[in-house]
Amino acid sequence: MASFFFGGLRQTSRGFAFHYQSNLCGRVYAITTYRRATTKGVYTINSLLSKSNMSTQKAVQISKTGGTEVLEINQIPIPKPQSGQILVKAAYAGVNFIDTYFRSGLYPVPLPFTLGSEGSGTVEAVGEGVTKYKPGEQVVYYGSGSYTEYINVPEKAISHIPEGLKLEDAAAILIQGLTALTMLRESYEVKKGDTVLIHAAAGGTGLVLVQLAKALGATVIATASSAEKLEIAKNHGADYLVNYSGGEDEWVKEVLGYTKDGEGVEAVFDGVGKATFEGDLKVVKRKGSLISFGNASGAVGPFGINRLGDKNLKLLRPRLFGYVATQEEFDHYVQELFGYIKNNQLKLNIHKIYPLEDIVQAHKDLEGRVTTGKLVLKI
Repeated sequence: MASFFFGGLRQTSRGFAFHYQSNLCGRVYAITTYRRATTKGVYTINSLLSKSNMSTQKAVQISKTGGTEVLEINQIPIPKPQSGQILVKAAYAGVNFIDTYFRSGLYPVPLPFTLGSEGSGTVEAVGEGVTKYKPGEQVVYYGSGSYTEYINVPEKAISHIPEGLKLEDAAAILIQGLTALTMLRESYEVKKGDTVLIHAAAGGTGLVLVQLAKALGATVIATASSAEKLEIAKNHGADYLVNYSGGEDEWVKEVLGYTKDGEGVEAVFDGVGKATFEGDLKVVKRKGSLISFGNASGAVGPFGINRLGDKNLKLLRPRLFGYVATQEEFDHYVQELFGYIKNNQLKLNIHKIYPLEDIVQAHKDLEGRVTTGKLVLKI
């Protein structure tokens, strides 16, 4: 049972502070919560100081769902690696749309929740039974909780960073690279001679999809919302460019015009969601595939599944973690992904690196769709 002894509210250089003490399971903690308004939003810093000198770390968390105002930078204990785990001192963390889905409540999670889905860093310690990794080695990993200074990672979700690849680049490419690669291999296996449509082709995942689809021999039709973004997609290998800001009828007609006899594309890879879904159904050819993997414009609403029967379409809503659930699957795709980088078939594009304290702005920039390439946090 816990008992609390409350202090008072005072103004400090860090903002307004509310102090209280807790007796939890026989241990006394002093907790001070600071709340500060910044130009990038409002965030909270919770400082947890134990009389037993507990080691703590910064972590970006949410205690409720909502907009960027619910983001908190808290102090939490540094974990110890358990059996089969590797404790990593984080260097960088990638910022992904799935992080905003957890924050907004689109994807429900237990609260409080530590955000982040991927990162890179250096092995700090290993748990019992871990023999493949040693302290000091550079690694890349996936899994929830990467917006932290230290993270425990199961052995099945971590891999060595190959020589010559920077820590920030490894963190930037992992989730988006594996998302693109597994979709091109398993959601729809792209073959030489296929024509595919890639929406939001100048975004982080879009740029990877464009490059890997070209490496696999496909003709790529790329869409984006501006001429500047389309130029970026072109520089990464896109064959045909379509600005979809003019409305559905216009971009659908243009896409069909780039396909053989106007029949449509073999596959659509759509990370936009609601705004493009109806048009997708029109541009996929008979027996084609529609891979809907994101909600940048909002989630796709309910629709009658019988509509797929008009052209015998396949509709998939894949999640990366279903494709790399085992250590063998993860290692296989990570090595293939790094192989494309080594062979210069995949160029990395980091839009901006933000300090951890600027997490609010990073989420705003990502959701505002004003970025190209990948956003990364420096831990």
